[in-house]
Amino acid sequence: MKSTYKFIALLVIILGAGCKKELNKAPIGLITPDQISTDPKLGTVASSVTSSYKLLASTLNIIGQWGWDDGTVLRNDFILQDIASGDMQKKWNPDGDQAWMDEFSKFNFTASNGGFNGQWSYDFEGISRCNKAISYLTDESVVSKIGITPALKNRMLGEVYFLRAFYYFDLVNNFGDTPLLLKPLKDFNDAYEAAKRVPKAQIWTQISTDLAAAKPLLPNSKYSDDTDKWRVSKGAVLALQAKVALYNQKWQEVLTSIAELESSNFYSLNSNYFDSFNLAKKFSDNEVIFAYNHQSAQTPAMGNGLCALAGWGFIAPTSSFISAFEPNDPRLGYTVDVSKQNVYKIFGELTDHNKGNEDAASNKIYIRWADVLLWKAEALLETGNYSGSIGLINMIRTRARNSVTASGTTTPAGTLPDRDVSVTNKTQIKNWLVQERRVELGFESQRFNDLKRWGLAKDFLKSIGVNFQDRNYVYPIPQGEVDKSGGTITQNPGY
Repeated sequence: MKSTYKFIALLVIILGAGCKKELNKAPIGLITPDQISTDPKLGTVASSVTSSYKLLASTLNIIGQWGWDDGTVLRNDFILQDIASGDMQKKWNPDGDQAWMDEFSKFNFTASNGGFNGQWSYDFEGISRCNKAISYLTDESVVSKIGITPALKNRMLGEVYFLRAFYYFDLVNNFGDTPLLLKPLKDFNDAYEAAKRVPKAQIWTQISTDLAAAKPLLPNSKYSDDTDKWRVSKGAVLALQAKVALYNQKWQEVLTSIAELESSNFYSLNSNYFDSFNLAKKFSDNEVIFAYNHQSAQTPAMGNGLCALAGWGFIAPTSSFISAFEPNDPRLGYTVDVSKQNVYKIFGELTDHNKGNEDAASNKIYIRWADVLLWKAEALLETGNYSGSIGLINMIRTRARNSVTASGTTTPAGTLPDRDVSVTNKTQIKNWLVQERRVELGFESQRFNDLKRWGLAKDFLKSIGVNFQDRNYVYPIPQGEVDKSGGTITQNPGY
């Protein structure tokens, strides 16, 4: 019994379970031998792939039941990214409810804050599910038994390679060095070997390896599956390859990946800014490259739980975010209606119909074409093509000012004028780019990572009164993981 307890505890450490109350239950992320079918059917394998997406959802209680203290009620991107960046505050009317979230707006958290445990748990559970699916799809004996077609096998394997890379991308940006799990854990030795952090360079290498493996496996079409258009596509792989290169300042690789993406002619800017978020245009717009497909009336639930939080008074803009928008910029009204306290980007509608609706079908957008164009603008800037960079910034501004506003009016003349393409001051252009990304991608969980990779987080957050320190460029490893490992999993400096 003691050895079993130690084995379970160690797996909890690795996979972020935080199983404080019921250690007799399987830890989060644990795929034990008895859970892996020795004689899987095609449906089992397909389900293992589909389940690998679930940890990207904003659905409530995918992990546990109302685990507010351990940060597992829903995925915490909006806390670790939007609140931490100074764009979002926890509630419209500040109160003591879930005070741990407020600690991100002030950077006065400790490593025991549940937000870290939640993000760690969601990402490692996603990785564990990917590993399970990969173990099936790369086992020739399983493949031959289940009668799967080569095209379907390749597509599903491409999906889970991408998803594993996506989860690790989130982990390495939040925590730096992390454990690296590439197969289901079978025994104590597997668990022991995995219960240690590897250098972040190794994580980046694995992300690139998984994306390179995924790319040739996915069909050369906008959608990998015309029925399930939400599935990972080759375009999503190319976009994430460009983003990985961007975060590692490999500017020419950014441009190469985006050029290949452009050559597909699958994506373009929507005519109206809100189309990417509009429920009525799900998977029929021109811009969305990768999104989690929330759905209503499903068992188990698949709705957008952030809408529920909005109904409880959560998710509000800061004054700093509101003031970042130029006069009459319609993107502010599409992101958030300040007077009515509605967050339309999350609701998927320009009404409050989904406010408080935990089963809303509005999607979580992870990658869209405007984001990609601004990556390209940044890479052009860094390689000396100043006019090309400004031209792309102007393309984003043109679409914004030409969008009919959330109230149905046209923008006044002179709104969002073009930036001067003759400017050759790199600092000025970079400031324009930083500004444009903030307002274009507001409340899309991009801002804090942007500030960190630009090296601007400390200066900007201090300018708005936040006590950001150098150590905060990476978050702490969840303290529970460090404690339970007896130091095998080390803590980040300063925490």
